[in-house]
Amino acid sequence: MSVLLSLGILVSPVYAQTSLKIIDATNQKPLNQVMVTLTTQEPNLTRFSNSSGLVSFPEAKPSDQFRIRLLGYKDQTTNEKAIQLQPETDPVQLAMQLPANVWLGNLNLGSAETFTHFKMQCAFCHQQGNVFTRIPRTAENWTPIIKRMVRYGSRLPSEYQKSLPELLEKEWTRLSQNPPKMPPVKDYGLNLSKVKVTDWKIGDAYSQTHDILFTKGVLYVADNIQDRFYVVNPETNQIQGFDVPHREGEKNGGLIAGRLKDFPKHNSTSNLHSLAESQVDGHIFFTPSAQRRIIEFDPKTKGFTLHEMDDGFYPHTIRLDSSDRVWFTLALSNQIGMMDRKNGNKFTLYDLPTRSFKEKMTNRLMPYLFKLMSWGLPISNWVNVDKQASGTPLPYGIDITPDQKVWFARLHTQEIGRIDPQSGEIKLYKTPFMGPRRLRTDSRGHLWITSYGESKIGRFDPKTEKFDVFDLPVYPLGSETPYALNVDRKNDIVWVTGNQSDSLYGLDIRTQKWMTVPLTRRTTFTRDIEFDEKGNLYTANSNFPAWHVEGGGPTTFKVEIENAR
Repeated sequence: MSVLLSLGILVSPVYAQTSLKIIDATNQKPLNQVMVTLTTQEPNLTRFSNSSGLVSFPEAKPSDQFRIRLLGYKDQTTNEKAIQLQPETDPVQLAMQLPANVWLGNLNLGSAETFTHFKMQCAFCHQQGNVFTRIPRTAENWTPIIKRMVRYGSRLPSEYQKSLPELLEKEWTRLSQNPPKMPPVKDYGLNLSKVKVTDWKIGDAYSQTHDILFTKGVLYVADNIQDRFYVVNPETNQIQGFDVPHREGEKNGGLIAGRLKDFPKHNSTSNLHSLAESQVDGHIFFTPSAQRRIIEFDPKTKGFTLHEMDDGFYPHTIRLDSSDRVWFTLALSNQIGMMDRKNGNKFTLYDLPTRSFKEKMTNRLMPYLFKLMSWGLPISNWVNVDKQASGTPLPYGIDITPDQKVWFARLHTQEIGRIDPQSGEIKLYKTPFMGPRRLRTDSRGHLWITSYGESKIGRFDPKTEKFDVFDLPVYPLGSETPYALNVDRKNDIVWVTGNQSDSLYGLDIRTQKWMTVPLTRRTTFTRDIEFDEKGNLYTANSNFPAWHVEGGGPTTFKVEIENAR
């Protein structure tokens, strides 16, 4: 009895201080799936109310503030424990609450083809339809914006570069005068009260967090345009930053120095992009997209090694195989690279097939085009771009299947491909969807691929050489731009980035049922997903520019789901 009494004394006051109940102020009914964020502690913690309107925070202090958020209701910040949430009745304010995908999905650009190209080429760094991009602008204002995006790397077809300014002026004006209406109540496919989200602030308003890697209890996050990476310890909340070294005399911006010449703060000779770990010695390898090299980092000594290549442009996504070979895509020279650590770090580059003579010549001229771009010349604005993005097939994602075959996706050719490391044979497969971007393998050796242009994911069976295609569970249908995915192999769940909807989507491979986890900051654009040994998810908010993000800068998220299956 004394033990129980002691436990009661210890537990009851804490629970009383941290338990919130949320009801509708109009009808006094409890509100389910309310996002409740503890904002006065770092990192921020978010939980969701249950069907009784209850949510509990054991970590909270009596004075802590909570942000209460639910679509269709006014945000409320309070330290009260009994909360009456006020319905929002202003149609403009209701529309402003909606995620970017709802605005994007209501754009009428004349044809499905135009809309697909617009999503593919005008939404690969940031959301389309957030509060910054949905502002009505004149065609004269849109024209220089599109030119700047093309200089940054967009391959928007030239005919759309000419026609879209007037279309965008017309459509954003229409939507500002007649905003999208609140979508139907969302079925998240899981009990949100079983979800906890933690988010750590990293970098600053001028960062571009990119790929991530979780290993040995910590999360690595690459900052693409500040030449840094961060190491986040989720247990201690400690965050360390590491500056990436460069060669003496290297210009800011590296081989593409002129690309971001008008960006307010750009401190990068490397442009860290992707990262992967050696299973032999635990070293971390990075692709620096603005250099011809691979960067190696030793977590024990904190030392760096720069491995130089004589050829290839734009090292992109990176993976290591079981033989400790470092494989990576070279996006702008249409190649796959391999660095053999057991053979003196020797590089081998695999030339991928070209689609035309024009493309072959563009690949050969790439060194000279890079040189002109480094002088600040807007070469990309002078080149005619067709709907096939000829000249830039763009090898993108890469992964290693359990049989140690190397698989890659080419974003602009609607293909995935395979390299046999033993023979060097390359085989290509046409995808039944637009924009295969990043791909990962599951425990059975099947490949899962994002369709960036069509709001889908695909599954490819290397044995049967057949595809299955799954629509993302988003409203309006087709309004997402899934950048990346990863497979939780223990639970057989494919998790997909919801770049336009501030969310993550999970497909249970066994049941083929979807679940959705809403992330806690508006304007969340994510490019990678990782897991820890418990199956918790990690991702980083990578919208560029980062000042679009709610809170004014990037964050990294940890998502815990009780009994995810």
